[in-house]
Amino acid sequence: MGRRVGVAAVGIPVGIGVVYLGAWAVACVLALIAAQGTREVYRLAGASGWTPFSWIGIPAAVVLVLAAAWTGSVESWSVVAWWILLGLTLATLAGSVLWRDSGGGPLVAVASTLFGVVYVGATLAFAVHLRSLPQAGGGAVGWEGALLLIFPVVATWSGDSAAYFVGQRWGRRKLRPSVSPGKTVEGGIGGLIGATLGAGLFAVLLLGPGGTGMVLPVLSGAFLGLLIGFVAQVGDLAESLLKREAGVKDSGSLLPGHGGVLDRFDSLLFTIPVTYALLPYFLR
Repeated sequence: MGRRVGVAAVGIPVGIGVVYLGAWAVACVLALIAAQGTREVYRLAGASGWTPFSWIGIPAAVVLVLAAAWTGSVESWSVVAWWILLGLTLATLAGSVLWRDSGGGPLVAVASTLFGVVYVGATLAFAVHLRSLPQAGGGAVGWEGALLLIFPVVATWSGDSAAYFVGQRWGRRKLRPSVSPGKTVEGGIGGLIGATLGAGLFAVLLLGPGGTGMVLPVLSGAFLGLLIGFVAQVGDLAESLLKREAGVKDSGSLLPGHGGVLDRFDSLLFTIPVTYALLPYFLR
């Protein structure tokens, strides 16, 4: 716990500063995170007996994130992303022909390569899209867009923290023991409550009338928090499932007390795209 708090004490202020600086700052930092996260996915695949093409998959994940800032909109980015994924598919198939045979598992190699890019690179790109929403300054330096990106992070991590402490104190019934033996039903309920309260408070304190000009009604914020809390737990269990198959406890060791990038960002890989899809409908 001490190491967790230490990493958070350094990482949170730095992260807020990066988000404040605009879409390109966010994209550059997330590109590095995408590279490490995709590498960890391929490490899990390797532990499961698969051999993805990491030499092309990792750069593709990085380009997907940077392209989100370069294109400036989801519509333009989608065209670029489509060509990247199509080119990656053909390149990995060609690589299978040139350097592997049918005994080298070409199907799972291609599939795992693409999965890592989409699971990490494409999902993190939506953090850049969220920071670049037109109604929040279009990615310029300032708090308008920064608050929109910080919102799902606060809701997600509020839910994660509440789930941990409630599960430690009152957890009895296992939620999905075959996937994550430590998760409990009580912790899951606590996580939903924590995410709802965290998002509601964020809406009141930082996205209320008289603030940046964008208003998120408290009930709308709480409702989004409830959805984020649920999606976050699905994302957490999804990564646990991958680690379970690979037979490892953590996806990596980059962050002391947290594990790897996937261990820290697994929930956000689910909640940020969902927030991007829903939040604009609730903003005034």
